[in-house]
Amino acid sequence: MDVQASVVAESAGDLVSLRLLAAVGESGSISAASRAVGMSQQAASARLRRLELGVGFPLLRRGARGTTLTSEGALAALWASDVVEAADRFEAGISGLQGDSAPLEVAASLTIAEYLIPAWLIALRRGDSRSISLSVAAMNSSRVIERVRTRERVLGFIESPQDTAGLASRLVARDELVVVVAPEHPWSARESISAAQLARTPLIVREEGSGTRLSAERMMADAGLTPAAPYVELPTTSAIRTSVAAGDGAAILSILAVRDDLTAGRLVRVRVRDLRFVRELRAVYADEQLLPSRLQTLLALATRLPLGSAPIR
Repeated sequence: MDVQASVVAESAGDLVSLRLLAAVGESGSISAASRAVGMSQQAASARLRRLELGVGFPLLRRGARGTTLTSEGALAALWASDVVEAADRFEAGISGLQGDSAPLEVAASLTIAEYLIPAWLIALRRGDSRSISLSVAAMNSSRVIERVRTRERVLGFIESPQDTAGLASRLVARDELVVVVAPEHPWSARESISAAQLARTPLIVREEGSGTRLSAERMMADAGLTPAAPYVELPTTSAIRTSVAAGDGAAILSILAVRDDLTAGRLVRVRVRDLRFVRELRAVYADEQLLPSRLQTLLALATRLPLGSAPIR
């Protein structure tokens, strides 16, 4: 095989590049296509140049007003779309044939992975006498979306209001975020605080990309408030709970994550009198019909189980 033939074969076998080319054909731009497959525009441009090198002719026409497909590129995008759809059908078919032996693989935001998925799995096992193996990749919501877009996981669960363009999305539950402090914190003795006071206060937060952080910031912004710069960023909800309980500041966390701490008195909930933080927890996937049957069942259970939503008082 000569060098160009080898590159062509390599490019044709690169499903991510073909997904990207197909997305360009559907959206009409590299920027929209890059978002659809979960990569930066710079990385998407590099992949498309590599694909052009492999096929031996321009797929894109680049100019000051943007990028468009050449006539050859438009045809290639259609063929790429056919290949991608066939690959998805193949993966779904293989998953179905594997049956009991195939582990179920999902990606989930940390709050959902820790506080909701265990109960969903128990319900799934109660309704299915066969052995069930579930592998959960726990990460922030931004990375969940990226994993599902690149097909590293066929099903993901997120807790943020981020753009999920190119993916199907289903509401699973509604969750409330609450402000918490240590019992010794000055706010613990107050009946409530204002949203403006909360926004002015540096909080203990998760890293950027965290669904909890993004949801809280988005809701404050919608109320016309600009959140103060964080007091400190910590990598996990558990680290934030520990820091707050030690009297090191305030945080906004899911009621799911702090319910036991509130009951035990390790943390105190602070009411915000003019703003309520209620967010949607969503499932994301490329196509529900391509999900293995037991992942479809898991999705249905997650949607209807009453414990899928924390009490909102």
